[in-house]
Amino acid sequence: MNRAALVVIDVQESFRQRPIWAYGSNPDIVRQVDRLVAAARQRGDLVVWVLHSEPGTGGLFDPALGYVRLIDGLVPAEGEPTLVKTAHNAFTTTNLQQLLTQAGITDIAVCGIRTEQCVETTTRVGADLGYRMTFVTDATLTFPIPHWDLPESATVAEILADPRTLTNEEIVTRTEYALAGRFATIRTVAELTGATLAGSRG
Repeated sequence: MNRAALVVIDVQESFRQRPIWAYGSNPDIVRQVDRLVAAARQRGDLVVWVLHSEPGTGGLFDPALGYVRLIDGLVPAEGEPTLVKTAHNAFTTTNLQQLLTQAGITDIAVCGIRTEQCVETTTRVGADLGYRMTFVTDATLTFPIPHWDLPESATVAEILADPRTLTNEEIVTRTEYALAGRFATIRTVAELTGATLAGSRG
């Protein structure tokens, strides 16, 4: 029998401290994630929360600053694990696979921040590990990506004005094209809040 899990990736305060937060692709990220979580709990699916940490860096992902915590409004229920990773994907530096194996999970839905980075990378690794992956695009969020030649000191205004910058729409489209039919089934929050994850493929 298939059993499903929802993995919520990096929906944390660290991102809200960045100036580019105001230009994120999905202002409703917290509400969308909360809808997915509520539906998963109602179905009896496992919900796993993941946070990204960069200890000792002094940056926004350094736990010493206090931002490596879920964005206000998202609260794990009793018994729902919260894992802390230091790699892009949620498997390599955590015991996520062990938890999923112990729970008999075969199907995983993923959501969170950023669409093309930690959420996509987790999806790819999960697929390679043999899980049936569902990528919930409208419960992910990303930001415009500057060209690699742009200095790290570039302001948000400079990033947005640069014609080489990838827009949110371009990033989301590219991610869906790369994942669909190869690594994951693409689904929406509306579809999953009224459907069962187990057995979905695409």
